[in-house]
Amino acid sequence: MAAEIHSRPQSSRPALLSKIEGHQDAVTAALLIPKEDGVITASEDRTIRVWLKRDSGQYWPSIYHTMASPCSAMAYHHDSRRVFVGQDNGAVMEFHVSEDFNKMNFIKTYPAHQNRVSAIIFSLAAEWVISTGHDKCVSWMCTRSGNMLGRHFFTSWASCLQYDFDTQYAFVGDYSGQITLLKLEQNTCSVITTLKGHEGSIACLWWDPIQRLLFSGASDNSIIMWDIGGRKGRTLLLQGHHDRVQALCYLQLTRQLVSCSSDGGIAVWNMDVSREEAPQWLESDSCQKCEQPFFWNIKQMWDTKTLGLRQHHCRKCGQAVCGRCSSKRSSYPVMGFEFQVRVCDSCYDSIKDEDRTSLATFHEGKHNISHMSMDVARGLMVTCGTDRIVKIWDMTPVVGCSLAAGFAPR
Repeated sequence: MAAEIHSRPQSSRPALLSKIEGHQDAVTAALLIPKEDGVITASEDRTIRVWLKRDSGQYWPSIYHTMASPCSAMAYHHDSRRVFVGQDNGAVMEFHVSEDFNKMNFIKTYPAHQNRVSAIIFSLAAEWVISTGHDKCVSWMCTRSGNMLGRHFFTSWASCLQYDFDTQYAFVGDYSGQITLLKLEQNTCSVITTLKGHEGSIACLWWDPIQRLLFSGASDNSIIMWDIGGRKGRTLLLQGHHDRVQALCYLQLTRQLVSCSSDGGIAVWNMDVSREEAPQWLESDSCQKCEQPFFWNIKQMWDTKTLGLRQHHCRKCGQAVCGRCSSKRSSYPVMGFEFQVRVCDSCYDSIKDEDRTSLATFHEGKHNISHMSMDVARGLMVTCGTDRIVKIWDMTPVVGCSLAAGFAPR
């Protein structure tokens, strides 16, 4: 069922500890069981499985439960051992796992959505199960009564969800590229604000309640950090992935952001540095360097008897420039550009060699990643995707051993 790769890291990159195989279709969610050598997985093959590590070092399923519909999302609350599974048919099902993780009892079904469930969060304090779905809504239901408490609809599929347990604020990302901040009440909700910055659908969100930072990943291959607590509208752009950003986890202790993309890319971003905001792109009818007209500036083209040029933008200063005045390419990590981007000639000359020093590390997961979760205390990460494989990683070589402080080695 599963192969143990090696038990101790050998280099400063994620160390693959185990690979779990056995699902017959895409694995939509995989969650590490805290303080246990175990993983809970949900799959399009309509099964929920609990995998426990045996003395041989391999993971074997101690629970194998078949659902009525493909599983699309999952949440697990360890203290109460409650599992919530979202399905393709829109229902959310609740289970209780036994203390030895060998039995799972059905509790109830929540008719949360009319279409595929995309994300689930359980609040023990409120006794709510909050979920988003492809029926373009976020819903919250009472786990005591099973009744629907409220719904809020969007203009496109709701794709991901984060929740602040203290303030009852919900962050919902959707396929239009917008993030909506809602204040949830017992039977109603109010829209606080909307965040727009991505050029593609939002695939994942991560909320850090300590620093009050929201991170979003999208199909435009980029990540945006939204400084919600700063109240100044500060945003930071992070570009380094070459495919859709599917999963995020911010490590508050070490000020690092871990991100995964669908091509298997794993990035660790250093957020404990002073970063610059990417500028807004300026608009102009002519190059802001050489003043040559752009191709839509008919009047200046006629007056100067010249052909119009195509408009580009310098990623460092935001000015509208022609191709001749922006012939250079450079990385500029302090602004989030980890690979080479277009810059104007004057900005290129102003960038020093030390300014090109990377502020992130990039690694290959070597499988499709559609979901990732971490056990921060132990420095472990689990990834899964459409290739039906679940991988367990030791991230301490990359994110620092301080994460595991106070925990004895297994």
